[in-house]
Amino acid sequence: MIFTVGEESRGKRLDVFLAEAAEISRSAAEKHITAGIVLLNGAPATKKTVVNAGDCVSYEAPEPVECRAVAQNIPLDVVYEDGDIIVINKPVGMVVHPAAGNPDGTLVNALLAHCGDSLSGVGGELRPGIVHRIDKETSGLIAVAKNDAAHLALSAQLKDKTMSRVYFAIVRGNIKEESGRIDKPIGRSLKDRKKMAVVPDGREAATRFYVVERYEGWTLLRLELETGRTHQIRVHMASVGHSLMGDTVYSPANSPFENKHRSLLPGQMLHAAELRLKHPKNGEEMVFKADLPDNFKRVIDILRQSSK
Repeated sequence: MIFTVGEESRGKRLDVFLAEAAEISRSAAEKHITAGIVLLNGAPATKKTVVNAGDCVSYEAPEPVECRAVAQNIPLDVVYEDGDIIVINKPVGMVVHPAAGNPDGTLVNALLAHCGDSLSGVGGELRPGIVHRIDKETSGLIAVAKNDAAHLALSAQLKDKTMSRVYFAIVRGNIKEESGRIDKPIGRSLKDRKKMAVVPDGREAATRFYVVERYEGWTLLRLELETGRTHQIRVHMASVGHSLMGDTVYSPANSPFENKHRSLLPGQMLHAAELRLKHPKNGEEMVFKADLPDNFKRVIDILRQSSK
């Protein structure tokens, strides 16, 4: 790959520029520069070398390390299962499918042990059956396809918005409105390629919110996704000044409440509580619900007590 440094990147360090241009992590960029596979104007350089407009950065991406999803006997909270679909209540901390940094211990590894060969192949070897995803630190419902026909049918429902997903979240501050709609495009952050952000040329993204309960300095929301962009709820709520409790990526510095109750906040306070879809074979409308995790309930109890 060859990248030409634009005027907007003048003065950036080489590792920063490469990470943004190649859409890789900063640590990966540093590793490749140190290994000598990154050239600046045809010559090796250090990660701290400053680039100028017009510079040529060449980068030969290394061959990816083979990664295979293997069956692992990991307990699953199965909400529903038949010959076509399986609906799982995913716990906080579980990654959905194997990827760099998370080669195993994922939902896919558990599904392979639970379902055997009965998972669709549409998503590929590392994502068998996976129709949609939720973040590692988000708990709740996820539907998985057990054959290709079911996978295609569920994917179509996601696309035409007939599959609906409802979340509950605790957000910073007190929202003035009782309900509202956030309609802001989301794309890769221009400042940090590992994050998403509201950007002018991003993909359409819309989230509806409804106030469930108000506390001192916090609000419990019910949220409905109209689209399903990466980190959509987290990015949208942060964009209007109401970032999620426990979100270490999109929130400002920790609040006193978060610091005091850190053991109850394994991740952002976001739970996929309801999933509505049509059965891929018979078209029957199905609604699945998952109760809030214990730590989420405990946080709400504490907020209620402190708000009296």
